[in-house]
Amino acid sequence: MAARSKIQVEAGIGIFWFIGWLFTIAFAKLIWWQALLGLLAWPYFLGLAVR
Repeated sequence: MAARSKIQVEAGIGIFWFIGWLFTIAFAKLIWWQALLGLLAWPYFLGLAVR
């Protein structure tokens, strides 16, 4: 019988990302189209800063 591996998914990082994105929108007082642009650009720049 083949060994089974358990896969566990952590949602903690996604929650922090979403909270950070909402904070950024509120702090910068962005309007809707800037918020959508931030949704695309924010993870990229966050990834650059974290690596």
